[in-house]
Parts: sequence; structure tokens; C-alpha cells
Amino acid sequence: MLSDKKIKEILEQQKLAPKKRFGQNFLVNSNISEKIVKLAGIQPDDTIIELGIGFGALTSYLALTCKKVIGLEIDSGIIRYHKEEGSLPENVTLMHQDILQINYAKLAEESGGRLKIIANLPYSISNPLLFKLTEHKDNMEWAVLMLQKEVAQRLTAATGTKDYGILTVRMASCASVKKLLELGPQHFHPRPKVDSRVVKITFFPEPERAVVLPDYDQELFEKIVRAAFQ
Repeated sequence: MLSDKKIKEILEQQKLAPKKRFGQNFLVNSNISEKIVKLAGIQPDDTIIELGIGFGALTSYLALTCKKVIGLEIDSGIIRYHKEEGSLPENVTLMHQDILQINYAKLAEESGGRLKIIANLPYSISNPLLFKLTEHKDNMEWAVLMLQKEVAQRLTAATGTKDYGILTVRMASCASVKKLLELGPQHFHPRPKVDSRVVKITFFPEPERAVVLPDYDQELFEKIVRAAFQ
């Protein structure tokens, strides 16, 4: 795994910089990376989707743990770096892709089943991505995500609290959320101004949801939730 100093060197050599529009904060603590992968509960025959691979802080440990990693990355400079350096293990497939635009149903079909996702998410897109994952819940098995602590708190907020909102209700309707780890800014480059939390979101299978909500109407549910929080 690359150190904070090494990442700075690469950024300078490649004439790159952490892009604010991508919300890039690269993980630089190898112990934390290894711990996240262990806590994810990955099996040897799993195909893992990594959203935003950056400089491979999680990727190298994922590649040692599972059968295949499909890494999605929007930054063309980072894509170029990995291709020029040959820095990724053989069982990692790199795709130049915006994670908010990808067809998750097609990706699930190509990967052979419901998706298992891991990501150190850009905080600027956490909310839209979380909503997108709930929209594609039938294609999701689980997602281990690094989130801004305040966003993570909203996923499991109690009714009547200030953090309780649309995201809380949508997530509770299709998944369970477990806190795995909390991290301070010192584990990233550049250092964010907020604390982070790693959570595991386990999506309920469609048959399981059908037992609890046999007459579930997705469109009606969305309208009711939106109206309730207006």
C-alpha cells in the first residue's frame, strides 16, 4: 500500500492533484485497509465491486481475499497511472466509469449475481449513491462503505431525532446497517475536515421483503416518504 509521502510523489510526477469535484481523500493506513477487508466478510469465491479504487489502498487486500475485483474509477489520471505502472494484481479488472451513472442491473448480470460492493466513497456523492443503491436493491447483496460520520448516522437514526429522514426510511425498508469502524482524518490524504465511519449495508432478498410487505408498491412508497418529509 502507498504511503502518504508516496501518494504525494505520484501526484506530483503524474501532474495530478486530489480533485475537489471528485471528493478525493485517499486512504493511507495499511492496517486500516486490511481491517476493513477482513470486517467485510468476503469469501474466496466472491467477485467484489470496488467503487473508486484510487491508488489501490483497498484493492490489493481485496485481490488477496477474493476471486475477482472489478474496480470502477472516474479519474482518468488515476486510470492512466495504473495502466502505465501495471500496479494492479491480475485478478483486478479496471473500468473507467462514473459510479453514479453505471447500470447496476447489467453489472450484476455480468458478475454472476447480486453485487457485493466496497468503497471509500467521495463524501460529496454519498447521498446520491446511497439513494441509487436502494433503487437497485434487488441487484445488491451488501455494501461496505466508508462514509462521513454524519451521513452514516442518518442511516440508522431513531424516529424523532434530527438525523431521521428520507434516507433513514428508504434504507430501513430494504436493508440492515451495521457499524464496523470509526476513523479520524489522519488516515487520509488529503485530510478531510470530518470523521469517517465504515458501515456494512446488507440488503434483504426480494422474497424476504415480500413476506414483510406482500403488497409493496415502490412508487406509492416513494410518494408517501417524500410527502412525509416535505
